[in-house]
Amino acid sequence: MKLEDFDYSLPKELIAKKPASPRDSAKLLRYNRLNKKCVHSRFDEIVCFLQKGDVLVLNNTRVIPARLIAKRIDTDGKLGRKFKILLLEEKK
Repeated sequence: MKLEDFDYSLPKELIAKKPASPRDSAKLLRYNRLNKKCVHSRFDEIVCFLQKGDVLVLNNTRVIPARLIAKRIDTDGKLGRKFKILLLEEKK
């Protein structure tokens, strides 16, 4: 597996600037393992998809602008490979 396998295009206009209102109207992407298709839904429909024994994991983390893109300088002074640094925790 290569790091490039995880690259994808995400247009800026598709990135939410603020939470959905009402919050439970947020988009929900489901994967159907039977027909191997992705289905677009809304979070307020999630109770229709959960079954006895399912586990729902909630994530309430905030998003911060924490991705740094850099280029390495080789020992001969030339620009080398590009890399990204992801900051995971904000320190105050």
